[in-house]
Amino acid sequence: MSHDFNTTSTTPLMTLLNSFWSFLQLLWRNHRKLLLGLVLGFIGPWLVFIKVGQEVWEGDGLPLDQAILKLLHRLGGPNQDAIAVWMARAGGTFWTPLVEAAVLLGLLLARQRRAALFFILSVGGAGALNLFAKLLLARARPTLWVSIAPETSYSFPSGHAMGAAALALALGMLLWPTRARWPAVILGTGWALLMGWSRVYLGVHFPSDVLAGWVGSVGWVGSMHLLFDKSALDLRRLWSDARTYWLARPG
Repeated sequence: MSHDFNTTSTTPLMTLLNSFWSFLQLLWRNHRKLLLGLVLGFIGPWLVFIKVGQEVWEGDGLPLDQAILKLLHRLGGPNQDAIAVWMARAGGTFWTPLVEAAVLLGLLLARQRRAALFFILSVGGAGALNLFAKLLLARARPTLWVSIAPETSYSFPSGHAMGAAALALALGMLLWPTRARWPAVILGTGWALLMGWSRVYLGVHFPSDVLAGWVGSVGWVGSMHLLFDKSALDLRRLWSDARTYWLARPG
């Protein structure tokens, strides 16, 4: 007795998987830049923000929170104290809003109304998101030592880190078409990183607070960029390609 096996037949699942793989290849060929922007500037940051928020909601945050706090405290000294205190003042309720107001005024005087709207929604929206998350999670500040620059509001996420990242990213996007883009990116990244370090060094934030502040700003400003940039048109093209592909499939 002989058995006739059809080795060329495929299951419906394999057919679907092959179609999906071809679909991903099509999107990557036609929309590579947009997809990278979506993952790095929108989807990825929001996933990290939500994950860290979930860890704070369900427990004590990230596993290394207290270990990093203690390490930075042990490595402290008078010079680091002075820098951290200055950063706390610079990122507080006077100097950073003053810089933001100056940028906004400059954009309005230059009649860049669309850029001004993008900027105010980016930095203002990040601030509103920070306040909402603080009230929602109501995380207490670290109490491992008495800080030389104490804070009394809720801890998660770091408002200083979030504000610094939002300002740096918004300015970087506005200056990207100009020659000043790389100085803006380098200085802005350094400013946001230094601000985050200072909050943990002073003992007023957990590292997870700072991480959430950074990625929350990236996700928020990235969302604003999608609305104001030509990415909105690119998204429509991506949707059109996806719709055309799946409607053209047989069966």
